[in-house]
Amino acid sequence: MTQKSIPRDDIRTPQIIYALYLAGIVTANITLLIGVIIAYVYRKEAAPWLQQHYRYLIRTFWIGTLYACIAFLLSIVIVGTLLWPLLAVWLGVRCLLGWIDIRKGQPPARPASWLW
Repeated sequence: MTQKSIPRDDIRTPQIIYALYLAGIVTANITLLIGVIIAYVYRKEAAPWLQQHYRYLIRTFWIGTLYACIAFLLSIVIVGTLLWPLLAVWLGVRCLLGWIDIRKGQPPARPASWLW
């Protein structure tokens, strides 16, 4: 007999990932890597509305990585040094908005957005 995968409405895991991402602002990004790995592992078993949060979290990691690479390259010509604080604000706002949405029991407002 095959066991079906039951969608889980457990909001603790995405909340932990949001917290790991926020901690990544001050911990040299290792917690961001841990968070995205957890998001990839748990996304398929989650309820559909939580899958949107996992998608949002995974996109946040990869978009943030792209923005960090751009900021790093532009730091060579000093312009990028101004982008690092903006990147931290961007990550913080995205995580807080996602956290608020998950506490309300709803998917992220714009999971495909590159900004907020």
